[in-house]
Amino acid sequence: MSKDNYGLDPNRPTSNPAVRSVDSEGHVDPATEFLPDTEHPVGAAAYLRTTQAVRSRAAALLARARAGESQWFTIGADNALEDTARTVAEVTRDRYPWSPIPYHSRWRHFEAGGVNRVKMLDELLGSANSTQRARAHIDLVLVSVLLDAGAGPDWHYIEAATGQRFTRSEGLGVASFHAFTSGLFSSNPAQPLQADSAGLRALVTDRLGDAFQVNAVNPLVGLTGRATLLRRLGEAMSEQPEVFGDDGRPGGLFDALVGPYGPAAPPTAEVTAHEILSLLLESLSGIWPASNAIDSIAADGSDAPGGTGDPALALGDCWRHSAVPGPGLTRGWMPFHKLSQWLTYSMLEPFEWAGVKVRHLEALTALPEYRNGGLLIDSGMIVPKDPALLQRDWKVSDEFIVEWRALTVALLDELAPRVRKVLGRTEEDLPLARVLEGGTWAAGRVMAQRLRDGAPPLRIESDGTVF
Repeated sequence: MSKDNYGLDPNRPTSNPAVRSVDSEGHVDPATEFLPDTEHPVGAAAYLRTTQAVRSRAAALLARARAGESQWFTIGADNALEDTARTVAEVTRDRYPWSPIPYHSRWRHFEAGGVNRVKMLDELLGSANSTQRARAHIDLVLVSVLLDAGAGPDWHYIEAATGQRFTRSEGLGVASFHAFTSGLFSSNPAQPLQADSAGLRALVTDRLGDAFQVNAVNPLVGLTGRATLLRRLGEAMSEQPEVFGDDGRPGGLFDALVGPYGPAAPPTAEVTAHEILSLLLESLSGIWPASNAIDSIAADGSDAPGGTGDPALALGDCWRHSAVPGPGLTRGWMPFHKLSQWLTYSMLEPFEWAGVKVRHLEALTALPEYRNGGLLIDSGMIVPKDPALLQRDWKVSDEFIVEWRALTVALLDELAPRVRKVLGRTEEDLPLARVLEGGTWAAGRVMAQRLRDGAPPLRIESDGTVF
């Protein structure tokens, strides 16, 4: 199935065509202006699913904060930016003194404790060809990323084979890896190394909790929300066989994107990073919170009555902020798509391992979450106007959190070239996907450990679908 670069299906009838430029190879340039009819819900939703919308709106909120107009934050001076760049560069050198810096992706968590679990999976896959392996890799990583919201400070996972104890993202990664290889997400006992729609729709919260070793003294934040999200994934895949195949597997995304180049995925096959993200955002829109839908806001910014409930209009990780500019139905919405972009980063390697070149990585943004955003607070780049704001509990939808996340996206775009300068690397050598890994995420964890025994600088109530 052919998708354009920004999530619009060219085969779907619409009065809101995208204005975009396509290169000689048929790929949409992610840097070109995208101008749908934002007075129409389909066009507005499509625009809010672009990283262009994420970046431009985040930059607007940063400019506003620098001008002293933010209710919540001030922005540190340039020396704070330079100091943070040096800190990130130092952490990057410590983590990768000789070896190449890999992409920031879920695959790094599968390497926790020095165990090559990808090799373990490939050995289990036996004689599978490259396309079959790509499908299995994508099955694993998509389900694992959806389980990757913050675990909370009190949860851990002990790996039976090694006896190692893992917490937070590494623990979630290792736990989800073993849940996958045990067949928890498959409906076919003869084919355990897959996730499919029937298996996910039948997933019982208690079984997921057992796989993650959850009990009264080992609580996992948002367990019910995680299980619900996976069941919604199963439903969404079963309703879209054109994307996920008749058996409803996440790995169908590989065929949907590479199919035009032939089933063997020759080395000449190419996709763009934003094509992966766009297909994820459109095909999985129905699994995210239904309240964040484009038709729930009128063009004047007031609440619109009713709502179609159309998953095509669901926005997912996109939140209200009173100062966000934009035309038509997009005004007042600040998109992030953090989990979807984390998933896109995590799908780069399965595509490349299968011989498919992924282009235009620079279209993706930084991931606005605890570690990246926490780094910027702890380093004095993002300064709450009242220190007491860091002592209370927040919801994901609160404007304070929405703005902090937007400032994180915009400031990391400014930080990345400074990190490259300190390290003496080019953007080609060190794209944002590697700056994050080297990098900002790890530096955020180091600073949190130094200041608060690893806890992030602010507290957010999580349902397991964003943080």
